[in-house]
Amino acid sequence: MHVATLLKPEMFEIAIDGAPTAIAGLFPDWHLHDRFGLVIDEAFGGIGATHLLQVAQTQYYAARPSRRENVYPEIYAFHIGKGHGAHAPYDFWPRRREVILETLDPRDVLDAINDRGITRLAVPNRPPVTVEHRPKEVEAALDRITSCFVYGAMGRVAGGDVAITGRDRRTEFNPNQVLRPSPAASAARTTPPSGRPVKETEDGYTAWLIERGRDVTDADRARAQARREALKADGLATETYHRTGVMDALGRLAAAGRWDHLAA
Repeated sequence: MHVATLLKPEMFEIAIDGAPTAIAGLFPDWHLHDRFGLVIDEAFGGIGATHLLQVAQTQYYAARPSRRENVYPEIYAFHIGKGHGAHAPYDFWPRRREVILETLDPRDVLDAINDRGITRLAVPNRPPVTVEHRPKEVEAALDRITSCFVYGAMGRVAGGDVAITGRDRRTEFNPNQVLRPSPAASAARTTPPSGRPVKETEDGYTAWLIERGRDVTDADRARAQARREALKADGLATETYHRTGVMDALGRLAAAGRWDHLAA
């Protein structure tokens, strides 16, 4: 659970509509029971939402600082259609926090999001489509989800109204870990100086990285690395996002994983 000690709110600079803002402007009224969900539909796609995810994690711990001692953040990655590479280094752990949905049915995706009580949701930048969901599932999402964001796998969206810039090189630790080959990412399995248990010392963690490593190719890894480097100035990345409403997010969610043939 390295994120608990790795990241601090002051490591990020946030602007909304071009004006500097506090984290409270990005995630209004964050509370103890907020849960962040990230929908992923292409190889290493979640890396494009790195800073949004990491800022959410700092808020999870800020809501109750004692959590830093022994609790992983309540964050969930929803892989659409298949796995898209291990994102567990961000502390999507234990493995149930990376939800592999071997379906393109958006009704199943929304069911999974509702089942986990997601309150802050990031969806990939796909053209919205209309779907008739199962009874009361949309209403449940509308009742609970308070913030939605559109992100791009490349790290930026055209016309985004939110910009987040890393101000400390530690903000790049997690994407670097995700992009390392699985065996290398888990090579150092020693107990940290703090003595606190961490996922990297668990046999299951290494196995998960290897399993999810089969989802992607070396070409996928190289492309994601090039995308990340393109965002950086002096080693630090700036990402952009688009804030949106729940219904628009659900429409984009419906296209996740099927956007290529929807556009054809």
